[in-house]
Amino acid sequence: MEYFALPLQNLIEEFEKLPGIGSKTAQRLAFFILNQPKEKAKKFADAIISAKEKLCYCSVCQNISDKEVCSICDNPTRDHSIICVVESPRDVLQIERTNEFKGVYHVLHGAISPMDNVGPDDIKIKELIARIGSGDVKEVIMATNPNLEGETTAMYISKLIKPFGVSVTRIAHGVPVGGELEFADEVTLSKALKWRVEL
Repeated sequence: MEYFALPLQNLIEEFEKLPGIGSKTAQRLAFFILNQPKEKAKKFADAIISAKEKLCYCSVCQNISDKEVCSICDNPTRDHSIICVVESPRDVLQIERTNEFKGVYHVLHGAISPMDNVGPDDIKIKELIARIGSGDVKEVIMATNPNLEGETTAMYISKLIKPFGVSVTRIAHGVPVGGELEFADEVTLSKALKWRVEL
């Protein structure tokens, strides 16, 4: 039995395709859009089309950009001898929010995951090795996620980088600020103890 007119049903189905959106949330979003003035709905649609048409990957770091070279790679005040390797463009945003890192990035667009049929050739590892081969890089910081896929990817890349004589480091893992020890798992506590620092 169809409850909604076909255009509304189509809109709901498109929202359901978004990650983390179930049928009820999709219906809520669809009705929200319908209740907006036509100009606002058009502006929303135009923003989606514009993003798809104008955004690309930076030719240097593979981050999302609206130019061939992103603003971070194009910034002469950044330390281009230090590359922070992350899995996704969202990770760049998170690290930038700390205002601590002054180097540049390399976005892999995924992690090695044999279970998901993602191998080294399916992510941007070749592009990273080409950058390191230029000879200007002193350190590569592996900031992949602290899960099996992220650890596997970090280890694989570090083995490829070692022959270049470049320092390879890994971001520290441990107990989150505001967290309580009783809720931390054994692996997290183990990493926190291993990478402890002097006060």
